[in-house]
Amino acid sequence: MSTGNINTDKAPKPVGLYPHARQVGDLLFLSGIGPRVAGSGDGDSQVPGLTVNKNGLFEAFDFEAQVHSVFANVKAVLEASGSRWENLVDITVFLVDMKRDFLIFNRVYAEYFKDMDPKPCRTTVEVKALPTPIAIELKCVATVQ
Repeated sequence: MSTGNINTDKAPKPVGLYPHARQVGDLLFLSGIGPRVAGSGDGDSQVPGLTVNKNGLFEAFDFEAQVHSVFANVKAVLEASGSRWENLVDITVFLVDMKRDFLIFNRVYAEYFKDMDPKPCRTTVEVKALPTPIAIELKCVATVQ
């Protein structure tokens, strides 16, 4: 059974002491992946669609931009791990505002998965906050073949 941690500079650095993913046998477990821009630090300006003023108050917020970015980051980690989008088996979605964001997420999700068969399992939960000023994070399991 092969095991190993995977990191890539094609996705944003983890905000803690953990890898982007870990392979155990034929399974790949992705750590929580958010929408920050690859190569960015933890700053607000590196979250797509988010701008804040000098006082740290939100000036602009684009949840759909964050969804597209989080999918791009997941795809980058999958590819760096020798896997691919079609190998996703299970996705846990963390939203900070289910009422505001679920319908938008569901619509964008459908664009990315409409032609995929079989589709991955999915669970969507609302959380009070995430570690950086993001509105979405994904936790994924995929196969590596």
